[in-house]
Amino acid sequence: MALITENNTQYYIGEELYVIDGAIITTTGPFVATFNTDLIYYTNDTTALNFPLNNFDMFLSVDGGITFTPYTLQANPNFALPIANVTGNSIVLTGPGALAVGNVFMVKLKDSAIWENYGGYAYISLEDVINNFMFAYVGYQKLISNVGRNEVIFHAKRGLQEFSYDTLKSIKSQELSLPPSGQIPLPPDYVNYVGLSYVDGLGVKHPIYPADNLTSSPYQRPLQDSTGIPMSDANMNMMEGTSITDARWRAANTRLITGNWWINFTYNTDFWFDGYPYLWLTQLGQRYGLNPQTTQMNGWFNLNEREGKIAFSSNLVDGRIIILDYISDGLAYDEDIRIPKLAEDAIYAWIIHAILGSRINQPEYVIARLKKERSAKLRNAKIRLSNIKLDEIVQVMRGKSKWIKH
Repeated sequence: MALITENNTQYYIGEELYVIDGAIITTTGPFVATFNTDLIYYTNDTTALNFPLNNFDMFLSVDGGITFTPYTLQANPNFALPIANVTGNSIVLTGPGALAVGNVFMVKLKDSAIWENYGGYAYISLEDVINNFMFAYVGYQKLISNVGRNEVIFHAKRGLQEFSYDTLKSIKSQELSLPPSGQIPLPPDYVNYVGLSYVDGLGVKHPIYPADNLTSSPYQRPLQDSTGIPMSDANMNMMEGTSITDARWRAANTRLITGNWWINFTYNTDFWFDGYPYLWLTQLGQRYGLNPQTTQMNGWFNLNEREGKIAFSSNLVDGRIIILDYISDGLAYDEDIRIPKLAEDAIYAWIIHAILGSRINQPEYVIARLKKERSAKLRNAKIRLSNIKLDEIVQVMRGKSKWIKH
């Protein structure tokens, strides 16, 4: 059967219509949604706290689909729909909320659910990977004669974790407003950062650099007595205070680090002379010998692992918009547990080698061959996912031949 089951209206708009004919679809349903996205439902009471957690809305038309009104408790008390009436992707209305023959019932996905569905054909779910593996590789006269499904799931998740670090496109990003504290907490599925930047008024990103050689966030700050000995509380546990290093870094004047003499840096022509900042001309020679690592205006960030936060230099604490790019392991949320089809063969090779490599009395040459195949398929997956295009390479090479005139 075909892999695409949605029509264009379902995919692009996120709508599915049901005409009440009294035969196939009765006045109470069931209304079975055939989206690629599973329905998530809690209540149709718009005043309830968990109403925004629904990933779809329901509507009713009594004029043959010309106009629609919300099918909510507020629109009609008889429309109350308990959570038990939505099982999986099937919706069954209650008796008081039954519709009339000729009415049209509509299920419409919310924008966030539609966005998650876009581009979904490029991925395969972990459940499908497990099912395909059990069918193709496990059984009589197959590569693996017998293995439990739980063991396959374990090795598949381990493979997905390893692939997510440097092979799969598991880079996530968050747009955050930097608060006056100059610190933002790490995301719940954070594993490692890729890069941080701030966005200017034109929407252009400017990289923020790590403060590795400038400062650090101590993991412990023991309180000390007058002789320098760490103090303990009544339970003989070390007493800790707040970090002086972190406080000084947040209050630091970054101009003393960067050597940026020009405080009110603007692009007003009054401040320029013959293409150079006027103030620089009056201080010629005073910037000689500056460290190129610190001579920049974009600022720094420091990872505070003790508090699970990222601290920024003081020149960024002015309401900047921060972009945090980071990687996860692909297992934090259900929607993350999917694998690009370009890497599907590589995950099968990973599972095979992991299962047979962990068993005793396996011929060494077989394990070596499986390891070689795993490496080769992983390399192919990296090449496929690198998404290198010939036109982009040509554009870069043309840029290499450009003359630098000024």
